[in-house]
Amino acid sequence: MLKPMSERTPRPDWVRRFNLMGDSVGGAGHLIPLEPNELVSLAQSITGLSDFGDFDGDWRSRLDSMVTAIENESNLSVVGRLMTRQEILRSLQTRLYMTRRLDETPAILDEVIEAPIIVTGQGRSGTSILFELLSLDPDARSIAAWEATHPVSTGLDVDTMIARTEPEQELWADIQPEYATVHEHRSDLPVECITPMMPSFASFQWWIENSLTTWMPDFVAALQFHTVFLKMLQYGKPKKTWVLKTPVYLPVLDLVFQFFPDAWVMLTHRDPLKTLPSGMSTLASVRWQRSDVVDLENLTAGAAGSYDLMVHVKQRRDNGDFPDRITDIHFLDQMRDPVAGIQKAYAKVGRTVGDTHAKRIQDYLDNKPKGKFGKHAYQPEDWGFTKAGIREQTKVYVDAYGVELED
Repeated sequence: MLKPMSERTPRPDWVRRFNLMGDSVGGAGHLIPLEPNELVSLAQSITGLSDFGDFDGDWRSRLDSMVTAIENESNLSVVGRLMTRQEILRSLQTRLYMTRRLDETPAILDEVIEAPIIVTGQGRSGTSILFELLSLDPDARSIAAWEATHPVSTGLDVDTMIARTEPEQELWADIQPEYATVHEHRSDLPVECITPMMPSFASFQWWIENSLTTWMPDFVAALQFHTVFLKMLQYGKPKKTWVLKTPVYLPVLDLVFQFFPDAWVMLTHRDPLKTLPSGMSTLASVRWQRSDVVDLENLTAGAAGSYDLMVHVKQRRDNGDFPDRITDIHFLDQMRDPVAGIQKAYAKVGRTVGDTHAKRIQDYLDNKPKGKFGKHAYQPEDWGFTKAGIREQTKVYVDAYGVELED
């Protein structure tokens, strides 16, 4: 049996005490309700708006089914329920503000998202650092975390918005300090697409945060919402290339090219001996922040099979099933020479790394050294794997892409 999360990463006292408050009154749900009707009415009352929009289909049914699954399956703690309630209420308000903005300026929907650069790949394979470095291109733009959560202008300056959205980003590491070694959350950093997709109530973000088996993301609805979201942020701004990212795009590349036919996809690769246990550690950590119950055995079962998907993608590329707009980036190449690594990826896209971009990359890395918040320590055996087992289960993937091993 795998060691439980309570023994791996004990919680700070303040988190433990907050969660015990739920036990003292018969359950966390009595303190922090997640009832959809109440949250919908509250969002309308706070904003003075009533129309949530229908640009992504039946959002209300998705919200209801999602909350039902969370209540029945996720065993959220007091802190977990507080975070989830805030996210749902914030997402509902975002829908209201977006709908008003679209009613005021219908020309937003005429915008075209032209040739975005989309970073995807196995989780923990270097998608985040590549995404952040690409976002430094002066001719490109990404979605900052504060924009992802508050996309419609409130009239407040950026510094105020960054401060206001800090809790939703940095609270994660307050709840579990070790999480800072895994991934840095900050309001001014670019954020992956599943965060701005949250108001669709179809985003994979909800699944990542909660242990769910009867509810799954609706990728079509999520991308419908996201397209409108991007058009709204783009409207009236200088023309720049979007840089987008999430590993979740990997299994739905057909849909990605359906919504963004001229997209350039940058597919990242890294030794599975590094990515597989690290990915399990990351997902378990996210769920441990919100629940006392994390089923590690279920979480890790079949995880290595995700590399079969990478092989399938390679086969389909070779067969011409995807547009010839996918380029491969290997983590070790990127780390040895970040500028040269991006220039190599840009070569197929028809872009170059200019002097300003190169300097920004170097400055960024100088201020964000590896291990800035400590070492993310993990071993395959910690998560029910063995090195030999990982090597055997992922050999076809490693050979197909020529992935350099790191052991």
